[in-house]
Amino acid sequence: MTPMLPGLLYLGEMSRDLVSHVLPGILPKPTLWAEPGPLVTWNSPVTIWCQGALWAQEFHLVKEGRQIPWYQLRPLEDRVTAKFSIQYMTQVYAGRYRCYYISPIGESQPSDALELVVTGDHSKPALSALPSPVVASGGNVTLQCGSWHRYDRFILTKEGEHKSSWTLDTQRHPDGQTQALFSVGPVTPSHRGTFRCYGYFRDKPQVWSEPSDPLELLVSGGSGKPSLLTPQGPVVASGQSLTLQCRSAISYDRFALAKEGAQYLLQCLAQQPQAGLSQAHFRLGQVSGLHGGRYRCYGGHNLSSLWSVPSDPLDILVAGRFPATPSLSQQPGPSVAAGQNVTLLCRSWVPMDTFLLSKEGAAHPPLRLRSQPRAGQNQAQFSMGPVTSAHGGTYRCYGSLSRDPYLLSQPSQPLELVVSGEGTCPLLVRWGLQGHPQPPAPSWPHSQDP
Repeated sequence: MTPMLPGLLYLGEMSRDLVSHVLPGILPKPTLWAEPGPLVTWNSPVTIWCQGALWAQEFHLVKEGRQIPWYQLRPLEDRVTAKFSIQYMTQVYAGRYRCYYISPIGESQPSDALELVVTGDHSKPALSALPSPVVASGGNVTLQCGSWHRYDRFILTKEGEHKSSWTLDTQRHPDGQTQALFSVGPVTPSHRGTFRCYGYFRDKPQVWSEPSDPLELLVSGGSGKPSLLTPQGPVVASGQSLTLQCRSAISYDRFALAKEGAQYLLQCLAQQPQAGLSQAHFRLGQVSGLHGGRYRCYGGHNLSSLWSVPSDPLDILVAGRFPATPSLSQQPGPSVAAGQNVTLLCRSWVPMDTFLLSKEGAAHPPLRLRSQPRAGQNQAQFSMGPVTSAHGGTYRCYGSLSRDPYLLSQPSQPLELVVSGEGTCPLLVRWGLQGHPQPPAPSWPHSQDP
């Protein structure tokens, strides 16, 4: 009888034990993952783990595009895992990896691919939500990723236990930026979370830019909408202090303020000036061009992640953002009799796309008209009538350009509209107390205190 060496006997027993757990000639594929994750900041450390089956004798890490294994390692003490360490992550290590192991009965199948990405190679893009980062349940929102770098693709990621990502080719915007529009919806509470986006070039798909600033997407659809207003009125001058007030007849615990197209959402604890009422003051500081835009506010309760339906939109218009000053005149003359029609004519020698007419002390937004060329000027005719005493007051007009509709020119000189031939109090007494039918509502609403 031929003697058998103890080592060969051990290997034979080990092979029989292994074969009893797997099909002949087929070893289960290992699992490959990265810690702290597959997205690694430039010059940061990362560890790649490969976990195989019992009796693995050697692990190989293979990078796509290389003919030979990237690393070959013996298993750790647990005999089923191997650890591949990268101390400083750069684009050299970025790529697609697989691992496999060698056992006494052969070579395992390769693992599923691990895509190791390095971030921070280029400047970050900007991420914004259109129209707002607060979205009604069942509604839709567009997440816009843009940059002045000419990236080929943008990737949108969502944080969470099961991190998700979406990729789109970039499109060239007329102003020279590259951008991608990610449509989300119909929105449910599961869409709530923190998003970021990255840019990369087609020839280096695992080398990404720095991440955009985070954007938190919130879902609304709870209780009734609050009101949003500003004591200063809808037209504010550069350098003026701006405060927006959100209030409701519902006792909310907190309020949020969103600007259309902005990345950030301002949140503030609610104050309750009296039972059943709640409000918050958002002090936005001194006005600059960045304050111009469309705002909405929302109410929320501490025990719910849902926000209320949004308030009606409030447009903040910033005057004095370019030096042109239009002129404002009245036709047919300096005063108008009650019941007649009047036209306020706004004109400018500087090209304008739109003219706006504002009444001092009015809570409603300014009237807007597209400009019309005439005799070398741009102009708009604001017709009112039949006029009543409610039309009387001080008016100014402004110009704006289509590319920045919330930024206005310098104001025109004020124009005082005088309505003659109507006594306010006697008319109100006649219409309201003597049973006569109510007069027609004026085309310009009554002024109200904000």
